[in-house]
Amino acid sequence: MQPDTQPDTRGREAPAIVVRGLTKSYGDTIALRGIDLEVPPGTVYGLLGPNGAGKTTAVRILATLLKPDEGSAHIHGIDVLAKPDMVRQIIGLAGQFAAVDELLTGRENLELVGRLYHLGGNEPRRRAQDLLERFELAEAADRTVRTYSGGMRRRLDLAASLVNRPAVLFLDEPTTGLDPRSRLGLWDIINDLVREGATLLLTTQYLEEADRLCQRVAVIDEGSVIAEGTTDELKDRMGGSVLELRVADSSRVRRAAQLLEPLSDAAPQVTEDLGLITLPAEENAMGLLAEVARRLDDQGIEVVDLAIRRPTLDDVFLSMTGRGISPDAKQTPSPNGGGAR
Repeated sequence: MQPDTQPDTRGREAPAIVVRGLTKSYGDTIALRGIDLEVPPGTVYGLLGPNGAGKTTAVRILATLLKPDEGSAHIHGIDVLAKPDMVRQIIGLAGQFAAVDELLTGRENLELVGRLYHLGGNEPRRRAQDLLERFELAEAADRTVRTYSGGMRRRLDLAASLVNRPAVLFLDEPTTGLDPRSRLGLWDIINDLVREGATLLLTTQYLEEADRLCQRVAVIDEGSVIAEGTTDELKDRMGGSVLELRVADSSRVRRAAQLLEPLSDAAPQVTEDLGLITLPAEENAMGLLAEVARRLDDQGIEVVDLAIRRPTLDDVFLSMTGRGISPDAKQTPSPNGGGAR
């Protein structure tokens, strides 16, 4: 069911998803602190943040699985809270873990979803076959899912979310736990869906994933949106480049960071166990590099790697929170507590 997307009063297409002031708490734990979002139709919009940031809570509310404490949400103009049954007809959801029945075959799983959506006649079987072929599962279609690999299960789960041809698809960390080849395959499928006109809301901790797939990104930390824009816009907040260095003796990295702190408006970011320091190089990057090398050499601090590079989304997050965003990030706050929120 594909709803018509009507232009708004300013002559552009209305957002596919509109969120205003969503809050949600679990006892004393605040999951969402009044977030606002607007997702343009026919795009991939990323919710980027570490575990516990509130990404999954936001998705569960939009998918009608959870009610917020306050706020509103609309999908293609339909009120998520007032008309959840209508919303479910135009959305799909693939969660963090494959929600498929291991005792059924791949084909049976997809046909079952079709019947649950009340597709008539032979439509469930036709949709199942189309999706099995599209996701390269046709040869395994009549095997029980318990014999599938992790990547195959993830593809089947995504196929199941597309049985009803949703206008809006929610993907909650869809590539978590996948090997690089399977991850790249899912990225190709996601790009195909957008070319066909679907709107995707994607949560992820993988920075490369957001860079490759998302037209716009909202960075969420501790239940609040702390930044929003294109990935390039967010990186531009760090300036044109960043300086990254690694000291030979990681026990001296704090001393090195203190020496470099006066060279930048933003505090150096430190990964202590790796002896790694990152700081913005907004202007005269080569001059900054030379001054860094001079200061550390004067103090007898040996540097094993020193380079200027373009900022990443992790640099953006580090500058705002003082810690990393990636699943395996080990960054610790800078000597003065990191950048401003």
